[in-house]
Amino acid sequence: MNQRIIKETRCVLVVCFLFVFQFSIAQLTDLARLEYSFIPQSNSEDQYTRLRAILNYPIEVKEGSYLIVGAEYNRIFLNLEENYPFDTSVLDRIHIIDLNIGYTFKWNEKWRLGAKFNPRIASTLNKSLNADDFFMNGGVFLINDRTKDDNLKRPYRLILGLTYNATTGIPFPLPFISYYRKINEDWSFNAGVPKSNLKYTFNKENIVQAFVGLDGYLAHLQDTVEINGQNIDHISLSVAVGGLGYEYCFTKHLVAYMYTGYTFRLNNVLRNKNRDEVFKLNDVNAFYLRTGLKFKI
Repeated sequence: MNQRIIKETRCVLVVCFLFVFQFSIAQLTDLARLEYSFIPQSNSEDQYTRLRAILNYPIEVKEGSYLIVGAEYNRIFLNLEENYPFDTSVLDRIHIIDLNIGYTFKWNEKWRLGAKFNPRIASTLNKSLNADDFFMNGGVFLINDRTKDDNLKRPYRLILGLTYNATTGIPFPLPFISYYRKINEDWSFNAGVPKSNLKYTFNKENIVQAFVGLDGYLAHLQDTVEINGQNIDHISLSVAVGGLGYEYCFTKHLVAYMYTGYTFRLNNVLRNKNRDEVFKLNDVNAFYLRTGLKFKI
């Protein structure tokens, strides 16, 4: 495989990793979440559906310091109805199970330091577990949260970090940054990866936003299939999407949400043991829907 393909493969895996890590940081503020995602393929019978459940529990170790333990479960349904040169039944169900362990404390008056340890199982789980089913995420990050500072005209929150993930194939930490700022009483924005948005708050119950973001995963296939003389061991999906979102706040902590839009990049790929691209599934851009209910801090 030439250097260009290697570079493209690693870029896709990095995109998937950035999605995973930023959302795992966001999930530290979500005590519970139930979510449904759906991508029907344009001009195709194929469909992608994901069900997600998250549960986190913060434990105050001492004043200002918290240990967060939790878990996340994703069940991905790949309904591949097109004619493919292999048995698609081995891809019908993909399971992603995360254990979330985080610790955060106040470093000084402005900065908070945190660490995240995130062992993962990502597999079809139709056989006994083996080493290829396990992945590892983790990182350290600094948070400067001035969103509740009454002395600031435009409160903000800045997150800087270094992150590591076994699925990227890159043996060193990657930088991470996310920046939120409140413009005025109605408008705010967040710039970062995998999601950037511009929000407008009508009132305490209703919030709308325009967004661009990334979605994706990487998983191991326990039942391998052969394509073009190569055994397929992994599947990856990376999606870039833009659209509109709506949040309805039943209370300060209980929120229903819906994001809808259109993918402008969809890359669904089968890979060999070295995670080299072997076969690309239907990659026609399509409608995107994500909706759910969350209970947040």
